[in-house]
Amino acid sequence: MAPAPAPEPLFRKDEKALCFHHELLYDAKVLDVRPIDEDDKKSGFEYKVHYKGWKNTWDDWVPEDRLRKLTQENRELATSLRNDVLAAQREKLKGTSCIFSRPKRPCPDTNIEARMAPSSAPKKKPHASNRGSEERQTSVAAPPRGQKRMRDHDLEKEETFQARRAVRIPMPDRLKSILVDDWENVTKSLQVVQLPVAVPAGVILDEYVAHLKSTRRMQLHETDILEEVVQGLKEYFNRALGRLLLYRFERGQLLELNEKMQEPTGDFVGKKYTDIYGGEHLLRLFVSMPELIAQTNMDAQSVGRLREELTSMLTWMSKEQNVSRFFKSDYESPTQEYIDKVKNGS
Repeated sequence: MAPAPAPEPLFRKDEKALCFHHELLYDAKVLDVRPIDEDDKKSGFEYKVHYKGWKNTWDDWVPEDRLRKLTQENRELATSLRNDVLAAQREKLKGTSCIFSRPKRPCPDTNIEARMAPSSAPKKKPHASNRGSEERQTSVAAPPRGQKRMRDHDLEKEETFQARRAVRIPMPDRLKSILVDDWENVTKSLQVVQLPVAVPAGVILDEYVAHLKSTRRMQLHETDILEEVVQGLKEYFNRALGRLLLYRFERGQLLELNEKMQEPTGDFVGKKYTDIYGGEHLLRLFVSMPELIAQTNMDAQSVGRLREELTSMLTWMSKEQNVSRFFKSDYESPTQEYIDKVKNGS
């Protein structure tokens, strides 16, 4: 049996690409390619890149997973990330620290109505600078003379808390519109999504994995990370649906659904919420993710990797062909008895 051919590098010398540096994607050029391990042909490759518009002193050897092909989809991802960083800087100047503009305290806000009210309506994005901004830093001002200083460990705790809170996941405008329409259907028109939906949240996530595997040559560790992220999202969805992702008007529907899921026979036996609820509720999870991430103990590198994957996922979901499939849930008006129970708080 003939030996398997040695893997080829995904990027070639002199090829133009996009390269991650911290949270942003920059225009770059591949200057050189070399194996990670000369003695192991399956170890993969690393690439020496030059960032467009930056001095040669910034040239760096990077692993393959930091590079992206120069496609329109990746261009949109780069623009979305850059706009989000600029928005984050503006929000920081205004004293806010969450994904949508709202007071710094109280936060996190577990009220889905408060998060999804029309403050999340689409807004025109500002033009982004061509240069990254991750090198800029802000300092903590010392208190005036005579005032009691915060103890060092308290200050460190506060800085760590704020750093975790700064996680932002940019929501494409097209998906923001869907969220606003969904909010109005439920809270204004008093409707609920017909269950089960045609394309459940779990199927959407699985299709994203299949899409990446078919369009991006991934190494084993990259595949493992991707599948771990998607599995984690499914777990979050199933655990957070009843507590965080539903509007008050939908909770009665969930109670009815839970009863059907407990029956020995029927359409919902053995199913999870990711098999029943769809794209609109999945988007609500993405809105909540910055606050959920802030409550974990993930290190900065893991948070950055997760944010990158979530941002890429939202960009893919916002494609026109995907919007037409994933976000066409049918809404229905429940019975008057149901409406009266909700209004009476029973």
